Amino acid sequence: PTASLRPTAGLSVPGGSTMAKIKDRGRLIAGVDQNTYLFGFRNPATNNLEGFDIDMVRQVAKALFGDENKVQYKVITSQDRENVLVNGDVDLVVRTFTVNCDRKQKINFSTVYYSTGQRVLVDKSSTAKGLADLGGRKVCATSGSTSIAAILNTASKPQAIQVRNWSDCLVMLQQGQVAAVSTDEPILFGMAAQDPNLKIVGDKLTDEPYGIGIPKNNTDMVRYVNAVLDRIRGDGTWQASYDRWVGSRTGVSATPPSPQYQD
Repeated sequence: PTASLRPTAGLSVPGGSTMAKIKDRGRLIAGVDQNTYLFGFRNPATNNLEGFDIDMVRQVAKALFGDENKVQYKVITSQDRENVLVNGDVDLVVRTFTVNCDRKQKINFSTVYYSTGQRVLVDKSSTAKGLADLGGRKVCATSGSTSIAAILNTASKPQAIQVRNWSDCLVMLQQGQVAAVSTDEPILFGMAAQDPNLKIVGDKLTDEPYGIGIPKNNTDMVRYVNAVLDRIRGDGTWQASYDRWVGSRTGVSATPPSPQYQD
C-alpha cells in the first residue's frame, strides 16, 4: 500500500506537465489543517499556518517556484481530504493523511514522509491504559479518519464520538464530555503539549503511514513530489523540520522513513 511512483531524476518542470500548469497559475494550491498543533495549525500571534505538514507544502512550492510562500492554502477537514482531490479543488493535500488501499482507489499518494500509529489520550487522573479499558465509554475522533475504525473494532466496544476537527476532541476531553481521544500519536502529542493535565497511554494500535495526497491522474506530479521528498530526506531539511516541530516538544527522536517504489 505504501509503494509510490519512482521520482523524476531532477526538479526541472517539463512543458505541458501538471507542474507547468501550476507554475503558469503562479501558486500551489494545498489542502491543509489549521487545528492540529505541531502539524498544521494557525499561529495566533502571526495568523500564519505552521507545522510539520505545512513545511512539507512549502518545500514543494520552493521546488516549483524558488519561493516557499507561493502557496494558496485551503483549510479542509479530515472528511474533505479525498473529495477536494477527486474534484480537482487542490493540487495536493498534506494533512496527517494515512496511505491505504481504499484511498488509493480514488487518489494517488506520494511516498511516506512520516510513520506513526494510533494511541490514546486521557486525563492524567484516568486509570485507562488503552482502548481496551474504555469499553462503553465515549472516545473522540474525527469523521473520515482511520481512527474511527480502530475504535469501533475494539472488542470492549468504546463509543466512537465523531467530530469535524481534532481541536473539538480536545475541548470535549477537557470538559469531560468524552473519556478519551484516540488517534495518531503526533496529533495527540500536539494536544498533550497544549494541556499538561493530559497524558498519552498504551502501545500503538495501528500503523499510520502519512503520504501527500495527489489527484489520481496527475502521476507526473506524484513523481515530482517524490523527488522533492527524496531531496529533503537527504539534505537535512526533513530532520530539521521534525526536530523543530515534534522532537523538541516531545523528546521523541525520529528519522525520515525510507521510500518504497512500485516501478
